Amino acid sequence: AIFYIALEAPFLGIVQVVVYTGAVMMLFLFILMLVGVDSSDSLVEKIKGIRSVAIFTALAFSLTLITFIARAELGRPSVGLDEANSGGNVEGLAQYLFSDYVWAFEVISALLITAALGAMVLAHSEKSDVARTSQRARSIARFRGKSIATAAGLPGSGVYARNNALDLPALLPDGKPSDLSIAEVLHRRGDVAESKSYQLEGLPKIDDEGNK
Repeated sequence: AIFYIALEAPFLGIVQVVVYTGAVMMLFLFILMLVGVDSSDSLVEKIKGIRSVAIFTALAFSLTLITFIARAELGRPSVGLDEANSGGNVEGLAQYLFSDYVWAFEVISALLITAALGAMVLAHSEKSDVARTSQRARSIARFRGKSIATAAGLPGSGVYARNNALDLPALLPDGKPSDLSIAEVLHRRGDVAESKSYQLEGLPKIDDEGNK
């Protein structure tokens, strides 16, 4: 942009800044589109016929570029921009772009969407035939676990008057220890303690009058 302004083309210099600001924003958009996409190469065409179209487009672009280079006129003396900017820089630029170089201008403008199309092709994924479960069903399955019996959570370890360590199993209503209250790791290591020593041996019987 500084070079354009130094060459007496201020409008083109300002446009250069604006266009490349948008280009940087589009670059960040492409990064967001491509995050999480598998980068492994695949020989399967994601879009049918895209390989033939790509080859034809590349050959056509190469032929057009070679033609423009062959028709270029070199060694012409520089006359400055006084004549081109006689009616103003904007008017002179528009006169050249939309009259003498309109075909080149249209081709270059078409090339600007190439990066966007490439990002769309790379980020494109085939639809899976596997039925997706709803959020409600996933939530129920996550809280329910393997069966409805564990929907409210597993019982915690036993809490007794003299000990409440994690290796002491909780007691079921019938007085039996619950294996579900001890972590599976402790079971595999054999670190489950006996809870009998921390339990009451029994309560004295009391009659209706309160006598033991």
